[in-house]
Amino acid sequence: MKRDIKKEAEEIIHIFPRINSETDPYKVLIETVLSQRTKDENTEKAFKSLFSRYKNVFEISKLNPEDLYDLIKPAGMYKQKSERIINISRILIEKYNGKVPDELGELIKLPGVGRKTANIVLYVSFGKEALAVDTHVHRISNRLGWVKTKTPEETEVQLKKIIPSELWGPLNGSMVNFGQKICKPISPKCMECFLKEVCPSKRVYKNKSR
Repeated sequence: MKRDIKKEAEEIIHIFPRINSETDPYKVLIETVLSQRTKDENTEKAFKSLFSRYKNVFEISKLNPEDLYDLIKPAGMYKQKSERIINISRILIEKYNGKVPDELGELIKLPGVGRKTANIVLYVSFGKEALAVDTHVHRISNRLGWVKTKTPEETEVQLKKIIPSELWGPLNGSMVNFGQKICKPISPKCMECFLKEVCPSKRVYKNKSR
């Protein structure tokens, strides 16, 4: 059976859409930093707590990391993330007049900001065609047989070759939702999956699906 990967990607985006309610570049950047290695609900708690106390980059840049500990503790790794948030904020003030840059090369110069975080900001806040590859996108893309890669960086390169650029931005959030609800890391729900007829991994997991 000839695969239509574009159609498969469109189906994932259609069935598991993610609406980005926040588009302010600074808040999206900080929210993505908070989201590293934690669950969405923990990120949301920490994000709301932080920005209910402090409103913008100018206020946060004047703080010490310990000022944020209790506020962002739900997101985990709060000491490291507090220091990272303060440093990012100060650099934005000193080098970018308090504005978040809209170029990948500039974003990844910020402490703790990798390609995934940068690409999320570029898409969500600036409307640019950017493909954010996190563990969900990397894992699911390989499980579906779209790519055969070992790192998220390799996955990003390969996906850009086979998926139209207009789908890059929304794919990340949709893949996250898909990975949380159906294509789980352990015991994926293969028999409920709308891609089960084309997924090469179905036979591996079908007896484990619940």
